[in-house]
Amino acid sequence: MATAEDREQPTSRPEPPAGSDLSSFAVHLRRLNGELNRLMQGFAGDHGLHATDVHALAAILDAEEPMTPGRLREHLGLTSGAVTACVDRLERAGHIRRVRESADRRVVHLHYAADARPAARVYFRPLAEATRAATDRFDQDELAVVLRFLAVLNEELSGIKPHGR
Repeated sequence: MATAEDREQPTSRPEPPAGSDLSSFAVHLRRLNGELNRLMQGFAGDHGLHATDVHALAAILDAEEPMTPGRLREHLGLTSGAVTACVDRLERAGHIRRVRESADRRVVHLHYAADARPAARVYFRPLAEATRAATDRFDQDELAVVLRFLAVLNEELSGIKPHGR
């Protein structure tokens, strides 16, 4: 049975640990974003691509179902013409291939080219090694929480639409 003291306590979240306020999260997320962008910019520059092209490659690689130019346009927030130019650059550079895979020949699927994977693996190996070194500092339960947090944060962020769109 609840005591009078229990009833007086608001039912709120427990006090977060020191350094886990929104400001701290924002600082660390901006720093992470900056570091990832630095690596992606380097990859783009070394391969004659635009930064947007690298974002497109990641979207194609990470897609749960075959990526289409229309879905890529929505994901990147670009115009149809900009996506066409991006896909053209990626195809010319050998990073992706366009495949008409359905009974409706108008539907084009974008696939990460198998020949392009080794170059990306070599370039991003230091990122993978840094990730491995960081994960080695946590136990499996902690990593499960981190992964859950990242998944939920990505889900929340995907629902935010830029102003004017």
